Amino acid sequence: MAKEDKFADEMLTDEELDNVAGGTCYETADDSRFLNSLNGSTDRYGATKIWFGDYSEEIQRAWEKVGVTANVKGTTSRYNKYRIGNRIVSQEEARQHAMNVTGHHMSESDWKW
Repeated sequence: MAKEDKFADEMLTDEELDNVAGGTCYETADDSRFLNSLNGSTDRYGATKIWFGDYSEEIQRAWEKVGVTANVKGTTSRYNKYRIGNRIVSQEEARQHAMNVTGHHMSESDWKW
C-alpha cells in the first residue's frame, strides 16, 4: 500500500518556491526600497505586498527614470532582469548605475531597513 502524502495539497508550485527561495518578490521589494531611498520614485514595498499585489509597472517606471530597463515580477520573467542600453546587468550593477546617474551614493544599510 502506497503511503499517502497528507501535505500534497499544501505543497508550493515551482514558481511559488522560486519566490520563497529569494526569487522575484524579494528582488522587487529590494528594488522598491532602494529606489524609494534613492529618489522617492516609488513606494517602499515588502515581499509579501509584492507577492499579493502588482507593483511591477510602478517599479519599472522608477528604474526607467535612472536609465535602467527592468523586467520585474508580474511581467514575463521568472526572475528580475535589468538592462542598461543593450547590456544585461545584475541588480547590483543597476543600483550602481542609478546611484551614478543621480549622484546619490548609498550603502545597503542606507536603504534596506
